[in-house]
Amino acid sequence: MVVGEFTTEVDTVVIGAGPGGYVAAIRAAQLGQKVTIIDKGNLGGVCLNVGCIPSKALISASHRFEHAQESQDMGITAENVSIDFSKLQEWKGSVVNKLTSGVAGLLKANKVDIVEGEALFVEKDEIRVNHGYESSRFKFKNCIIATGSSPIEIPSFKWSDRVISSTGALALKEVPKKMVVIGGGYIGVELGSAFAGFGTEVTILEGSKSILPAFDKKMVALVKKRLKKKGVTIHTEAMAQGVEETKDGVTVKAEINGKEEAFDADYVLVTVGRRPNTDELNLDMAGIETTDRGLIKVDKQCKTNVDGIYAIGDIVPGAALAHKASYEGKIAAEAISGEPSEVDYIGIPAVVFSDPELATVGLSEEEAKEQGYEVKVGQFPFAANGRALSLNDTDGFMRLVTRKEDGLLLGAQIAGSGASDMIAELGLAIEAGMTAEDIALTIHAHPTLGEIAMEAAEVALGTPIHIAK
Repeated sequence: MVVGEFTTEVDTVVIGAGPGGYVAAIRAAQLGQKVTIIDKGNLGGVCLNVGCIPSKALISASHRFEHAQESQDMGITAENVSIDFSKLQEWKGSVVNKLTSGVAGLLKANKVDIVEGEALFVEKDEIRVNHGYESSRFKFKNCIIATGSSPIEIPSFKWSDRVISSTGALALKEVPKKMVVIGGGYIGVELGSAFAGFGTEVTILEGSKSILPAFDKKMVALVKKRLKKKGVTIHTEAMAQGVEETKDGVTVKAEINGKEEAFDADYVLVTVGRRPNTDELNLDMAGIETTDRGLIKVDKQCKTNVDGIYAIGDIVPGAALAHKASYEGKIAAEAISGEPSEVDYIGIPAVVFSDPELATVGLSEEEAKEQGYEVKVGQFPFAANGRALSLNDTDGFMRLVTRKEDGLLLGAQIAGSGASDMIAELGLAIEAGMTAEDIALTIHAHPTLGEIAMEAAEVALGTPIHIAK
């Protein structure tokens, strides 16, 4: 029985407090709207609590551990390097807590009302929020849905203590001796690589012909090389069949090249994608249209087919990226306020925190040609960069795809140390309509990895300095 139900009228209600929702709420409040944000979990959503932030903290710790053992070339030898995994988890938790408490402070500073509970639509302009045995109603003028996504559970791999999602992997209390990773996408590769760095014997089972199938083959080849060095075994075109659990571990069965094989491990990490969190929102009650996959249909202002209702992030078509959700949150908030804002994904980057890192923005060479462009490509290796040499990390390259007629930057790909940070310059260049000449004429500090952008631009122009023409 539901008791204590009452109705509050608000300008804008935001459902979900992840990187899309809380950004939308703050931007809407800045524009003068009375905003209420609702979330059934912790502020910050999956990204801050059990996704982007804790995973990158784990990856950083893994790199530190590896570097402590592998710096002999620099004359540095460390003996008996060990991991206190409980202390590592404590540190990781402190990073998360700083950010989530920061989000709470920002929402309060912008006078956003925070409500804890599970929201569902009861009308096209009203939602009910359940708080345990009590509930409340909110009648709104505008609503932004930002409920994110959840890991996909395979029927033959039900979640358990030993069959875990990325959330479970980030909460492990020990470094496993063996781990099987089902899915060689970015989550599987990132976490598999991190645990391999800690000494776990990792096996990746990927159903397609390559891990990271959405990325350029030459970029992926560098990741495969490092994974092999870490002792990771990769099986592609491998179909996971099922799992047998014991008290102390699992046996994963998979079909590889027509043969059934078995892999023993302490845990099996399932990373085969994510599903939009739209099933429990009662979208039908508001008449909101969705795709066959449960994604909410939106226009360029993130508007649904229902007046006053918007949707952003993982629950709408497009890449499931935290920075995409934040961007869309700002667009939706501005559209509600009557501003002529609309999405333009031309400069949106995609990053994999693998080893080495991969980053891409705009068009690849193949995509540019498919769209009818004549292109000139400028590629520069990390091995010819002074900073990369001084870091003792020279695997990688940067590739710029430019329009042949005028050098306009169409896209860029980076594989190498610091790729996640370096891609921002190239996203800005694409957004600003810059050319290879613009980048080449920009003075970059020396010695830095950032110089690689200048060098790659000079290659595209046919005037390279630090590699032979």
